[in-house]
Formats: sequence, structure tokens, C-alpha cells
Amino acid sequence: MIKKEVAHIRKQFKLDNDLLKIDDILNVYIMKETNEIYHWERQPFELLDREKQELYMGNFKKLLTGELDHKLFELKFQADTGEPTRVMLHQGLSTGDPEEWQDLMLMLVDKMMEDAKYERDTVVTFVRGTYYRPTKARNEEAEETGKDEVFGHPFILCSVNSTEKHRKTLLFDYVEKEFKYNVIVDPIIKLSTPEQGFFYPSVTDNYSDVNRILYCTGKSNDPNPHFIEQVLNAERSMTAMEERGVFEEIVKEVAGEQLDAATLAHVYEEINAVIESNQEAEEPPRLDYKDVERVLTVSGVEDVTPEKVERAFETVVDDRNYELKASSVIPKFSSKSIKINTKVATISLSPQDLRYVKQVNFQGKRCILIEVDEDAVIEGFTLTTETLL
Repeated sequence: MIKKEVAHIRKQFKLDNDLLKIDDILNVYIMKETNEIYHWERQPFELLDREKQELYMGNFKKLLTGELDHKLFELKFQADTGEPTRVMLHQGLSTGDPEEWQDLMLMLVDKMMEDAKYERDTVVTFVRGTYYRPTKARNEEAEETGKDEVFGHPFILCSVNSTEKHRKTLLFDYVEKEFKYNVIVDPIIKLSTPEQGFFYPSVTDNYSDVNRILYCTGKSNDPNPHFIEQVLNAERSMTAMEERGVFEEIVKEVAGEQLDAATLAHVYEEINAVIESNQEAEEPPRLDYKDVERVLTVSGVEDVTPEKVERAFETVVDDRNYELKASSVIPKFSSKSIKINTKVATISLSPQDLRYVKQVNFQGKRCILIEVDEDAVIEGFTLTTETLL
């Protein structure tokens, strides 16, 4: 699954969209004290008030917002599990009976409550429906448009949302002309900040892939292992942060603990070039030990050999054939994603600007030296330029 496919799906969740049809919605309320289902209800989505539909559409779009391997994770199902979730979801996807779909989703909620303790009352929302994708590009000159031929993709979406109590407020009653204490005991369902959920099936090359599922988490680089392994029965994958850590350890094994900023900038530029040259590829580019050896060599790291990099892979991940996602191992290239933290200041810069940074020894003290093209201005004052001998 690539980000364009995720973006296309997310874009469909809006009202009055003829490329999206949501059939049913099922809401399940779980009490934190008893860890049991307190109430559930299912109804056709089109029978909801329009205001409710808008709230849910915002929730679904928010759930599917984020970067792959940061907040969205395409996962494979585990091979051997009893009563696998994959079978339940596939049955729910295939059945035309709303009650059978409802019962299957309630069974899934039972799995969510096993060995799990919720800190707040929680609402689990399921919808089933179909989104449509044009089978050809729009031709402005032809009488037919790209929407004349579409292919339907049935799906099930799940959003897990916590609740919170109303804040204590003071109201003014215009009729009685008095101040009143606002007492509302009904909890608020936090639809704007879903905690986690999933979209099934995943998509590969614009086709539904029933052997994979898109897991979504509310916090970047913080997937829920219990939900992934015990509820979805899926195989956990590395987050982008974890994969970057693996890459850093591999580079340290090969080049040592210290690198100058210019060399590091070169490494990031080489990997970014790989990403840019594969933007239209069906799968995101990956780096094996041969690719990492090439990147380090052309970046100026000394004494790099394929054998040394291969051993580093075996040491760090215990797999010489492991492939790193190129997009995960470098900071965001187009923004000031690198932070240099010191006792007196925090410096933010983009990866390609690392070449203008050096750590130098001046009069026995370590200093950060940054090359600039213009005068530095602080609080409206232009700093004087000193010449260091």
C-alpha cells in the first residue's frame, strides 16, 4: 500500500459523494468499570441525521490521516491462529445480511475486551460499505468521464474512541435572568481524536488485498501490540522510528560512533535520491546491505566493504537479508526535521543543510560552527562579524 492509495480512500469520506456508499453503522459502548458491553446499536448509515453523518465522516477521515509506518501500518495476518480475525472480517465483508455482519463485529469487540483494561469508557464504531474507483482516467474531450466506469471495493472500517466528561461550566439563563451551574452527566465521545482502528481490506496496486489490513493508531510511532497481535491476529511491523534506529546502529557498526555533518548530509541525500527515483513504483523502495554499502561508500565513509555491512545487518537485526524502508531511515528531507540539542540552544535544520554545520574546537572549547550567507539578526539587531584566527 502506498500513500497515494491511502489518500484516495481518505478523500472519499465526505457526504454527497457518489464514489462512496456506507451501508450500516454499528456503535458499541464499553464500560471501563466492568469491561463489558453496556449498549450497542446498529442502523443504516443513511438514516442518521446529517449532523451525525458529518461527525462520523470527520472521525473516519481523521483515523486514516497520517504517514505510513508512523500512524498507519499495513500488516500481514498471522499464519496460524485459532478463530482468526481475518476469517471474521472476510465473512463480514462477504455477507449481505446486516445481522450476520453485526454479530461478527460484536465477536470482534469481545476479542478487544480480552486481557485489556480501558482507562475510560470507550465506543467502538464499525461501518461497512463500498468505495468506487474509476477504471480509467478522466478524458475532458470525450463525452464519457472517468466516473462512467468504476470498480467497487467493499470495506469494513473500525474506529475506537474514548470518552470524557463534560467540563464544569457556569451558564446564564436569559429567561430566568440568573446564573446556573451546568450539570450534564452524559459523556462526550471523542470522535475528533480516534485512539486506534483499522481499514479492511488493504489495497495493493489499486486492488483490494484481503490478506492484509491497514491498522491505524492515534499516536505517531505508538502502535498497540495487544490490539495488533491478539485482536487483529496480525504480524507487528517496525515503526519508522524503530527502523531509523536500526539504520543508525548499522551505520555505527560500519563507520564507528562519530561522523562529520557533511558525510551525514551526503548519506541522507543519497537515500533521498533513491526515494525520489522510485516515487511511481508500486512498492516503496527498500535498502538491503548492498544498497547501504553503496550509499556509505559514495558518501565518503572510509573502509566500507560489502562483508562489513553484511555483518552489521546480522549483528543488529540478525538477518543479513533484511531490507530497510528507505523513507523510514532518514528525517523528512523537505523540512527542518533535524534537531541539534545543546545546553544553550536547540538548532533546527533540514537534512541537506547539515553540510553547512561543523563541530570545531576553539580555544579548547567545543563549538557549533554554521556557515550562513547573510548577517544574523537577533531581536532586530544585526550581529557583528568576528574574524577567528
